[in-house]
Amino acid sequence: MNLLTLRRSVPVLIHILAWGLLGFALLVYQPLNWDITAPPQFWVKQGIYFSLLVGSFYLNTQLLVPYLLFRDQTSLYITSLFVTAVFVVVILLHVDNWLNLPELMHRAWHPEGGPRKPRNVWAWSQPILVTTFLMLGIGTSIASVQKWQEDARLRLDLEQAKVSSELSFLKAQINPHFFFNTLNNIYALTLIDGEASREALHRLSRMMRYVLYETGNDTTMLSKEIDFVQDYIQLMQLRLTDKVTVALEQPTPLKDVPVAPMLLLPFVENAFKHGVSAIMPSRIVISIHQEGNQLEMKVRNTIFPEKNQSLEVGSGIGLTNTRRRLDLLYPERYQLSVMEDQPANEYLVHLNLNLS
Repeated sequence: MNLLTLRRSVPVLIHILAWGLLGFALLVYQPLNWDITAPPQFWVKQGIYFSLLVGSFYLNTQLLVPYLLFRDQTSLYITSLFVTAVFVVVILLHVDNWLNLPELMHRAWHPEGGPRKPRNVWAWSQPILVTTFLMLGIGTSIASVQKWQEDARLRLDLEQAKVSSELSFLKAQINPHFFFNTLNNIYALTLIDGEASREALHRLSRMMRYVLYETGNDTTMLSKEIDFVQDYIQLMQLRLTDKVTVALEQPTPLKDVPVAPMLLLPFVENAFKHGVSAIMPSRIVISIHQEGNQLEMKVRNTIFPEKNQSLEVGSGIGLTNTRRRLDLLYPERYQLSVMEDQPANEYLVHLNLNLS
């Protein structure tokens, strides 16, 4: 028996065990403690009674609950329960008469003989009704819990499918956005320096391989993500003037841990978009630090009046989608702030990320 077959047989075994224990407790244990020896017809009746309880249970869980209760036909459902309980009582009453159990049980309890009192059908049927309604109530509870669990599982599957679809859409937005900007840079570079443009194309091809092979997975290694950011910075530096200072601080030593691909690039990309001037001195400082499973990234860039716009509003789709990706991939595990530091005349993007 393989594992899959064993897992499928577990619910069946649980049902068999539960019915065995319940049937023994309700229908066998008490008669065995009587001071009499019950006639064989009594045990035939108990077997029929047990079968009726099992049938009522599965009639309720498989038909009445899903097709009446779960479809808001509550009145019809309650009526069906009463009809089911009365049906059990009627069947057992006929079984009693067919097997002549009233007379046989009177003889078992009164072997010395004597007149038999007329049967009080209501008093006789009360324990049967209580037991039947108990079985129906248990069935309703189990079916309701199973329905709730199934609905919760479906909601989770739908949410996961939605998140997966949204992440794919967000990455599809980020990648063309990045390559559109980078190709524009290379195009401008071809007009002034052919050798530098060839080097830029080589770096871009290496970065494209990263995007093609790494972003198809849910995670990549932190070292690869930082190498990708470093390639991007070196690519962008090929077209910058001496008035721009770019510094990159990397974790030392680096603890390689999984991270979502293309997660750090938008912050760096925004710094180059908003923090570079062709005529005025500017600087970009990117620092990446790591302590255990905590990753900290700070990106500072100079503010220029002609580019004085919020990174959240004017940064294109990259930063907005990155915040959304963080919400989806690292909920309650990150802190992201974008602020303007007027005394230092710079923007600061500060990310703290828990990668555990």
